[in-house]
Amino acid sequence: MIEISPPDPRALARWFPTHSPGPATIGEHVLATGIGRWWADRPVQPSTVAVSCAGHVVLRGSPEELTPGVLASLAGNRVEAPDRFLPALGAAFDRLTPWERMVWTLQAMPQPASVPHAVTVRHLEAADADAVHALGPDASWLSASWGGPRGLAASGHAWAAVGRTGRILAVACTYFRGTGYEDVAVFTVPDRRRHHLALACVTSLCADIAARGHTPSWNCSVHNRASRLLAWNAGFRLVREYVHYAAGSPVSHNRLIA
Repeated sequence: MIEISPPDPRALARWFPTHSPGPATIGEHVLATGIGRWWADRPVQPSTVAVSCAGHVVLRGSPEELTPGVLASLAGNRVEAPDRFLPALGAAFDRLTPWERMVWTLQAMPQPASVPHAVTVRHLEAADADAVHALGPDASWLSASWGGPRGLAASGHAWAAVGRTGRILAVACTYFRGTGYEDVAVFTVPDRRRHHLALACVTSLCADIAARGHTPSWNCSVHNRASRLLAWNAGFRLVREYVHYAAGSPVSHNRLIA
């Protein structure tokens, strides 16, 4: 795949679903924020187009003309694509691991979430960038869709539970911002889990999303029980399941010609 310029917004619906929860929000987020990359099998009249952001790829079009080498640039990502792409993806990478996923949307009132008096739940601000960075490598994925800690802190799309010292204890943010749905992501520091801090942050974030005229959505692994429980307590309900694929390394040149 070769990198291309962002498509005209009017052409987005031709390639990618819009106004729906789940992977559909990725293309809309990249188009709105400029954070991410667009790919195609050729620069003019492509038959396959992909959009990538924060390690996620949505692949659409026709796979008939794809070769393993064309898809090599998508290595190391989690790829969501129609089943017709599976033979081409399987031939392009040394492994292709399926991950079963669940898409939820906010449909019910959240459970109440009280927090300790020493904790404040508030919007993240640009001045919080260093505190976001201090969450460490385990939380680096959280800000990836905003270009890093500074982007997330200044995005206006995140709420945090903050201790008296200014330490961030939990964060809930819009991970991918679509035109109809905003996909929610959450991180809590290990020593403050099970204290309802994430639920308080999610509840505040969802109120913001609703005020923007959008619907909160949730995307998690079928096997992530903690995420599923938090989603349920926050008022999310399951709407569908799908599979995306973790792509390994590109197949070697020797394998291709063997």
